[in-house]
Amino acid sequence: MAGVLLSEHGNAADVDALALGVDAGGRGLPSKAWMALRRLGWTVAPTEGVKVNDRIVRMAQEQAGRVLRSVKWRADVTAGVLATWSASPGRRTPTEWDQVRAAIPDGEHLPSGVIRARTRQITTYVRRHGRLPADTFELEPTPRTARMLLLAACDGQQATIERSDDGHRALLRIQLPARPDPQTYADWTWVACPIALPPTIPANAVLHLPTLRPTDGKVRADLAFTHPVPKARRAGHTIALGVDWGLNTLLSAGAVRLHDDGRITALGTGGQFRAGGVLAKQHRLRRISEYLHSKTDHYARLADPTLNSKAERLAEEVRRVSARRSHLNDALARSAARWAVDQAIAVGATVIYLEDLRSLEAGGMGRTMNTRLSQTVRGQITGWMRHLAAETGIAVVTVPPRGTSRHCPHCLTPLRHRKAPDRLTTPGWKWALCPGCGWQGDRDQGAWRRIAARGLAHQTKTVTDRTSGQMAIRTLVDRLEATAVLTAIPKAARSDRSKTGPTRPRTNRPAPRRRGAPSPARPQSRAGRRPEGHAPTDRTRLPRAAHRHQDVTTISTPTTRHRPRGAALGAGFHLHAHASPPRWRPPSRISRSARDRSADQRR
Repeated sequence: MAGVLLSEHGNAADVDALALGVDAGGRGLPSKAWMALRRLGWTVAPTEGVKVNDRIVRMAQEQAGRVLRSVKWRADVTAGVLATWSASPGRRTPTEWDQVRAAIPDGEHLPSGVIRARTRQITTYVRRHGRLPADTFELEPTPRTARMLLLAACDGQQATIERSDDGHRALLRIQLPARPDPQTYADWTWVACPIALPPTIPANAVLHLPTLRPTDGKVRADLAFTHPVPKARRAGHTIALGVDWGLNTLLSAGAVRLHDDGRITALGTGGQFRAGGVLAKQHRLRRISEYLHSKTDHYARLADPTLNSKAERLAEEVRRVSARRSHLNDALARSAARWAVDQAIAVGATVIYLEDLRSLEAGGMGRTMNTRLSQTVRGQITGWMRHLAAETGIAVVTVPPRGTSRHCPHCLTPLRHRKAPDRLTTPGWKWALCPGCGWQGDRDQGAWRRIAARGLAHQTKTVTDRTSGQMAIRTLVDRLEATAVLTAIPKAARSDRSKTGPTRPRTNRPAPRRRGAPSPARPQSRAGRRPEGHAPTDRTRLPRAAHRHQDVTTISTPTTRHRPRGAALGAGFHLHAHASPPRWRPPSRISRSARDRSADQRR
């Protein structure tokens, strides 16, 4: 029934009528989608010979109404891009970008990646058909309906939910058909579904009817609940957490404090959320997905009936890889958001300032890096961060990212970016050095300081979106930006450590070692001396990890290409772990008596 509604009313006129919010009599439409569709007269009936009650029709109308309301936003974006279509849409000038944003409702704050994605979609259509599409309904096929039951459109005659006395379980009672094609109401019966509540649901939460989704032979329940939370403030903050998006480091965050005299000081050195292993797996799954898609397209071009079975297996594998990528992205977004909110709770921050996502578009860094950055989960992280922060009354505010990594957080002097702290003459982007005050540090560490200081200085300019409730700082004021600097805390004077008495006696016994005798630098033969550690003795040279960027003073970025063969070579779990160097000693420095003692011990 939901599919029938979408096919009948999935056009520009009906979508505009639903988005207008007014019926034929001039009255405002209800907020619930199924009631709005009934006010407009958009009804649907079940298949002939199947008996369902009115609540089932409500769920179909609710699902179709939500989809049609979401189509309106995509239609407006497509119409704005088509109205300002230029000769070279892939390389718009700043003036053309302003024209596109002006043609889209609320396009001023729309991320550039959304406009570029819609542009690429239209370009593909033009290449295939030789003309521009009329609207988004010609550009895209009719949206499909998901397999789910929106019980929120029902009442107590169709489904009920109650919480147990202990608060750890809930009982969902729903009326379901006892046969695939119920002929009468007698074919419907009540089914009890016990639900184990996760510990994240508070004890005072009010449970609402869930959404049921059949997945992998099971029925998943998306349970919604309501509980009171503190209200987030727009201004009046004294402790803030600044969050910066990085390239190799997913998140860098730290806290700052606003004092009564207007000074802003940093609270600690901050922290980083690194997800190198997860991003590497995500990149591997992306390459597998691209390979499978290219192979599927090749089978489609061949049009050989004997390859249909292989094409079906490939299509199933593509779905599985896509599901794995989706689950991995969701887990990474939740973990990163939980880490950021926990940092704010630990320092007592009442607001989290993070960069606006509009400028974080991948470009200018090569095809490989652009693809990796485009497929990161920054949008999901921001959504989860707002959700988790709202539970504790912490506000999440986006700030303009202009100049956060360019200027010094202490004196606003343009920074000099170098490759590493021990390579200050080599140009790079990782390490920042201030020629004014002498501050130096990681580029991302300086960025979160600038973001947090800018947010506290401009907190009176925070605005709240009426529709979404999201808070943001849209514009920067030069007078306030001049005060968005961090004041260095003077180091406390060290106490006098002059010697006033005899030194306490200490034992001269060294720390015990696993082996007293020194080990040779390398195995002499297959049956030679065993080297220190767990390196095998049947190889003529040491494992590669023992010499690859393992020196104590080596802190720059390795320049050799990463080859994950550490476990195969016996060099440990992964070559990304930079450990302290092993205590190798050349044989020339070992006395003859020491060699004899070592041989006696082995015997």
